[in-house]
Amino acid sequence: NKGIKALGIDISPVALEKAKENGVECKLLDITEKLPFEDNSFESVLLLDVLEHMFQPEPVLKEAARMAGKYVYISVPNFVSLPARLQVLFGGVPENNTLRKGHIFWTTRKIIHLLIEKCGLEIEKEVFTTFLGDKPLLGPIMKVLVKIKPELFTLAFAIKARKL
Repeated sequence: NKGIKALGIDISPVALEKAKENGVECKLLDITEKLPFEDNSFESVLLLDVLEHMFQPEPVLKEAARMAGKYVYISVPNFVSLPARLQVLFGGVPENNTLRKGHIFWTTRKIIHLLIEKCGLEIEKEVFTTFLGDKPLLGPIMKVLVKIKPELFTLAFAIKARKL
């Protein structure tokens, strides 16, 4: 609707059918392999809730950086947030790592920052999502706590990374 040309890539034929029903051009490809696109083929590459599903996220991120002309946008859950730590403390499995989620690679802020740097990218902007952020009294408090200790009070990290 905004004049943006997009191409979706997935390994799931079911996901591709859903995308096509919504008018998204897409291809059936395995992103763990070298993709059939030239360097800098796309202005931006989006890896939104992707890397935590990879056994080896580094080659996937390197391939995204290769294909991106300028930016790679990444979002990942924070597996060491306060709610996740409390779930483990009380004998549970963090909600964001239950079997139904399919998460393989546990991401933390430090890990994703190191991975981004290792793949020849530089963080331009980082956005944090938190729990209770939409509550009238607790929301402003949570926003302050996120700024002080994002590793503990962030549920997910969204990052705009620029190619070096």
